[in-house]
Amino acid sequence: MLKTVKYLIVFFAILIIYKPANSCTTAILSGKYTKDGRPVLWKLRDTDFLKNKIVYFKDGAFPYIGLVNTEDTKGTQVWAGTNSVGFAIMNAALYDVNLDNKTNKKDREGFVMKKALQQCKTLADFEKMLEKMSKPWGLASSFGVIDASGGAAYYEVDNNSFVKFDANDKRFAPHGYIIRTNYSYRGEKDKGYGYIRFQNAQELFQQADACGDLNYKRIIADFSRSAYHSLLKKDYRALSMEKSTTSPYFVNSGDLIVRNSSSAGVVIKGVKPGESPEMTTMWSLLGYPFCTVACPLWVAGGDNIPEILTGKEDEQAPLCRNALKLKEECYPIQRGSGNKYLKMSAIYNAEQTGIAQKLEPVEQKILRETEQKMEKWYKEGIPSEELADYYQWLNNFISMKYEEMFGLTM
Repeated sequence: MLKTVKYLIVFFAILIIYKPANSCTTAILSGKYTKDGRPVLWKLRDTDFLKNKIVYFKDGAFPYIGLVNTEDTKGTQVWAGTNSVGFAIMNAALYDVNLDNKTNKKDREGFVMKKALQQCKTLADFEKMLEKMSKPWGLASSFGVIDASGGAAYYEVDNNSFVKFDANDKRFAPHGYIIRTNYSYRGEKDKGYGYIRFQNAQELFQQADACGDLNYKRIIADFSRSAYHSLLKKDYRALSMEKSTTSPYFVNSGDLIVRNSSSAGVVIKGVKPGESPEMTTMWSLLGYPFCTVACPLWVAGGDNIPEILTGKEDEQAPLCRNALKLKEECYPIQRGSGNKYLKMSAIYNAEQTGIAQKLEPVEQKILRETEQKMEKWYKEGIPSEELADYYQWLNNFISMKYEEMFGLTM
């Protein structure tokens, strides 16, 4: 009987501390190694909060835009974002620090990222902000940060201290990038999560780097829709494109970069030292990554964000809502453990009728149009009227395509 009780205690303790849904796959690319000299932040977000939107804020020293949970109607937390002076931040939760935590102060990451966007211009500012905060900080996270001066680093933070991993330093980033999931490099061994996801990303980055094709577009189009499993050495995306829709193809997505809990993606492309910080571009992928398209945003656009990315008060963004609707086709089995099983053939198939296959040309057109705009804007700055017109085009184009292809209105 005593043994049974002990096992039950251990079992429930595991349930309490295990947070597979609050996990992320992230990376930083140093501008010293990218072809155009501009740094990149990437966050593929996993969370229980599947409904998201983009919000423009003016409540600090600097205006900023950020990814916000729909339920957070007052915008008290931000989960990735950038401000008007080119400072950008995102995070990945850590589960191997603060294991002996004796304080109730925890889960402060979203509040801290909002505070950083409100007042930080450089990495040094972020470090000073952390040092001035009263301890314990209530943090267990790897914060990825870039600034307009070429700074790019991860900060591994627990309740009382932080360690910096500089992406411009070859000791930490011999190939110019750093990847982080949900374990630290100074925490208790094997207590974190995301080891297989880390290896998935590592192999994707290594291959792209070896081919000279590691850039923000590759991260948006491929890595944010990856179905590669490094342990099994299988690319389910490629395998699924060989199979017909007449034979549904299911895979367990628990250790893939994109999982059932994946709620959004953010890719922030920074600027080169000396360039205008207003050119910092935040690409948002709202909703389930396989069922959405990336949309570019600039703080210079103010609160004139495309309507498909915003939501009034407790309303989620229309694009997020439609992506979640399409996601139902990807996880059609709800009973038992069916929600672990991704119907790959709904996304990619031999007939080229998968959801992601239909959306790919839409996103590629947006990427091409945006690059053409930015070539001009890098030289001349961003004209407010031209940006407003472009936002309207993005809104209309994406809305039209979702209705045309899926019968979904924004």
